[in-house]
Amino acid sequence: MATSLGFQMTLFIYFLITLLSIFSPVSESNQFCEAGIGYTECGASPYSPSKILIKGGTVVNAHHQEIADVYVEDGIIVAVKPNIKVGDEVTVLDATGKFVMPGGIDPHTHLAMEFMGTETIDDFFSGQAAALAGGTTMHIDFVIPVNGSPSAGFDAYVEKAKKSCMDYGFHMAITKWDEAVSREMEIMVKEKGINSFKFFLAYKGSLMISDELLLEGLKKCKSLGALAMVHAENGDAVFEGQKRMIELGITGPEGHALSRPPVLEGEATSRAIRLAGFVNTPLYIVHVMSIDAMDEIADARKSGQRVIGEPVASGLVLDDSGLWDPEFKTASKFVMSPPIRAPGHGKALQGGLSTGILQLVGTDHCAFNSTQKAFGIDDFRKIPNGVNGIEERMHLVWDTMVESGQISISDYVRLTSTECARIFNIYPRKGAILVGSDADIIILNPNSSFEISATSHHSRSDTNVYDGRKGKGKVEVTISRGRVVWENGQLNIAPGTGKYIEMPPFGYLFDGIGKADSNYLSSLRAPVKRFKATT
Repeated sequence: MATSLGFQMTLFIYFLITLLSIFSPVSESNQFCEAGIGYTECGASPYSPSKILIKGGTVVNAHHQEIADVYVEDGIIVAVKPNIKVGDEVTVLDATGKFVMPGGIDPHTHLAMEFMGTETIDDFFSGQAAALAGGTTMHIDFVIPVNGSPSAGFDAYVEKAKKSCMDYGFHMAITKWDEAVSREMEIMVKEKGINSFKFFLAYKGSLMISDELLLEGLKKCKSLGALAMVHAENGDAVFEGQKRMIELGITGPEGHALSRPPVLEGEATSRAIRLAGFVNTPLYIVHVMSIDAMDEIADARKSGQRVIGEPVASGLVLDDSGLWDPEFKTASKFVMSPPIRAPGHGKALQGGLSTGILQLVGTDHCAFNSTQKAFGIDDFRKIPNGVNGIEERMHLVWDTMVESGQISISDYVRLTSTECARIFNIYPRKGAILVGSDADIIILNPNSSFEISATSHHSRSDTNVYDGRKGKGKVEVTISRGRVVWENGQLNIAPGTGKYIEMPPFGYLFDGIGKADSNYLSSLRAPVKRFKATT
């Protein structure tokens, strides 16, 4: 009797497991782990993080490439040279005919972000899992203050990031101004490892700040050695453009792009650059999407101003044609701000990267699923703004820029990893294959191909703006701090294994700022001593 019951129980469990596998909401390739709230541990990596030898590959840094072996111990690169001899206890990865490069660093992401009445579909585990599968080993996410408080926002994001599975850092958004915010900015820089603050010139009524607040923020950033970042769109004009579209009866996703044309991005970029020049502090323009904005950055840099331009993957490789798709689900997935532009802008941005006008590539990964996008089915103003990209960036930049001959392989490393590490003052710990650097490494096969699909990606979203895109150059292995986390199309990760990376202030962009201020003061020839006429 007991045996019969046990057999029946075994059959029931087998049936239950089969049923769950059939009706699981996660695609087969996405079943790297799910249980409880979000994902959980998928199993330990098959390789110990202690000792790895990557043999025979072409090691590529931003300044140099060579055929060499790379030896890793305890998460740190300890040797880069040809013909390294090791014992049997070391895991050997053959990289012959492939490129060994620093893991990507994505400077612009939004994971678990509350926005437009909902929250981005990817949290700090699913988003980072997607990143690792695509060859990105660190990202910098934007903390949104709670009721305007940076400290409260930081605490909230520390909680959100507890499930992280790779290294990450934080930028901080500033959405209001008073003495409390000013003091908390100091705490963020001096105690919390944040060296950048973002100011939104768009999203009127929520995140948008005034020129007065921007000036205060720029001055504070300068005094702290923190980099000011700007979302550059004229929020007042966008608001007017949105009203205009609604009055014309244009309520679909195409209205989003039509309401915020390139001229409004160019104007805000120009204004932010000039105000930063007035304060004499470096400026970082996020998600540069148009020729209009890029031209302003080019003029500023030509004049010697320290301005960084960051295009994102979607702006480089897509155009706005998808927004006119008759199927709302398809069209709405392309809604982001600033919008994806008309054909011609992307090619110009690619040229900006190849000539040095623009310095690095991000994603603005801010993913919402089709249910969330449908909030705006009758009014484009209610469609949550954002697209995916954290998993796709490294492959898209390789295929678009390297395969086409627009940039070198060393340039690729600079644009996807090294320059970000330099700007945010964590180089050469990150962004390099050098002795003493963290063992964040990818092995890319230039002869292998990739295909992007919403059914096989690792984001939780059910759509993908790059769906169906194919190309050459595939990341076959990702190593995160000495652990093989992606190989043979499989992720080996666990929540809570990621590490917060503190980023110190006064990066290279601040070199010489004090001297320039002194020169400015000495050039004023003021105050002039004047004699008052006597009566």
